[in-house]
Amino acid sequence: MTHDDLSQLGHDTRPAASPDEAVLETVPYTRGDGPPAIVRFTCPEFTSLCPVTGQPDFAHIVIDYAPDARLVESKSLKLFLTSFRNHGAFHEDCTVMIARRVIAATQPLWLRIGGYWYPRGGIPIDVFWQSGPAPVGIFLPDQGVPPYRGRG
Repeated sequence: MTHDDLSQLGHDTRPAASPDEAVLETVPYTRGDGPPAIVRFTCPEFTSLCPVTGQPDFAHIVIDYAPDARLVESKSLKLFLTSFRNHGAFHEDCTVMIARRVIAATQPLWLRIGGYWYPRGGIPIDVFWQSGPAPVGIFLPDQGVPPYRGRG
């Protein structure tokens, strides 16, 4: 199987200047019988910018999704996530934007995202979103992000 249609995997590439310019590439996937597989991507060093102060914000992002006919190509996902480094948006907007872009690219059976944002002004902000109920019969582990010190 060749993936000649991919523009990033196997090529010298740089992150896009913004998430809107970033390209999420996909590859074909055959589900097979039984409950769907759950694919997890973890980005423990995600960064974006506060839209008010311009200061960097940091998060641990966890994406779980049940692919149908397309998988996210991981290098393009990494470049997409990196494109947020100069993007100014609130935590909630960044987290949901990531989820919606993955859904638009792959049309998965289901997706959930956890954005575990490090404290801003002494308050950690966690953002959770999912596309609907989880598919029946799947193995869905906890997202495994330890609580930030100081959380109850």
